[in-house]
Amino acid sequence: MAGERTPVRPRAEIGASWDRVLRSGIDPEQTTQSVLLEQEEIEHRRRSSVLGEVMPLLSDGLVSIADASQQIMVVTDVEGRVLWRQGHTAILRRADEICLAEGAAWSEEITGTNAIGTALASRAPVQVHSAEHFVRSLHGWTCAAAPVRDPRDGRLMGIVDISGPASTFHPTTLALVGSVARLAESEIRVQHLRSIDRLRSVAAPMLSRLGGRALAVDGNGWLAAVTGMPPVERLPLPKSVQPGRVWLPSLGMCRVEPLPGGWLVQVADGAMDSPPRRVVLDLSLQSGLLVNVVSPVGTWTQRLSPRHAELLYALALHPEGRTASELAEDIFGDPTRTVTVRAEISRLRRHLAEVLAHRPYRFGEGVEVEVIGPEHPGDLLPRSKAPVVVAARGAS
Repeated sequence: MAGERTPVRPRAEIGASWDRVLRSGIDPEQTTQSVLLEQEEIEHRRRSSVLGEVMPLLSDGLVSIADASQQIMVVTDVEGRVLWRQGHTAILRRADEICLAEGAAWSEEITGTNAIGTALASRAPVQVHSAEHFVRSLHGWTCAAAPVRDPRDGRLMGIVDISGPASTFHPTTLALVGSVARLAESEIRVQHLRSIDRLRSVAAPMLSRLGGRALAVDGNGWLAAVTGMPPVERLPLPKSVQPGRVWLPSLGMCRVEPLPGGWLVQVADGAMDSPPRRVVLDLSLQSGLLVNVVSPVGTWTQRLSPRHAELLYALALHPEGRTASELAEDIFGDPTRTVTVRAEISRLRRHLAEVLAHRPYRFGEGVEVEVIGPEHPGDLLPRSKAPVVVAARGAS
């Protein structure tokens, strides 16, 4: 901040955050004040958030500990807006002084490096202590935060955080917050399984009367019942499903009808429509790692693991194709790890068989490929150690 070299190099995740914050123009001497959401908007966001369903669990797991240790629990949405906060009364009053209040904005772009905003940016648990905060007025605070993802589709739902005076720092706080976040995800998963059971009870009698191939799936494509075909764990659905005729990459043309809590999908007779013609690989991290497939009859989206994102990025850089050993060199820096590469490509082709070819591995003939990277190339897949990604970051 003073333009001099720090005596100790910051931790990697803190250094990466400082780089992002510097690029966004945050002043370390600024306040952390932000325009609060109106109470009506806060209530709307609470009702719209799945996190509201697990707030009792989060409270049971963290609030008593936070209160005893003179800290507070904070829960935000995916924008970093504080929707709930509970804990030690005196610390709640002190939190008001730094605008850690309901409706406040705590993304990195607003308040610099902090556990909430940095967990949002990195999509990973993080602890930020004292002078690791970019804004100087937060140097008297310590905080630990973890993201909470929807187990039904992997999307980020928000952040759970423990904050308090710097004197309350404890190295196990991050592990505690991460454990409670995973517990919340488990509870959402249990509730999801119950909803699948309800959908199955409605759909099973209907499917028993249908001829041909048909499935009943929930809104995220998770299978409840099937007839006339082998079961699948999950059916990839377009981002926005509407009743009527829909082209699905794994089944071809289908007829879709709404059910309470899901969809009835009947595979239509006849040949499959034209294959997809365009692939958009979204590595911007705005909504996670995604691949969007655009075909003449519709568009659908598949969420990617970090490893699958690396593989598709490598293929996008080499339209002529890559052998298994070349991909192993790209991803692991070791051309002998072909077995791992072949296994991962096989998993990818379960959902992307219409756009991925092999011998060599490549995007199919005539498929247009677009890569959307982060605003700054140095932020490309920030946790990746794949040589192909590291080289791209270095070229920036």
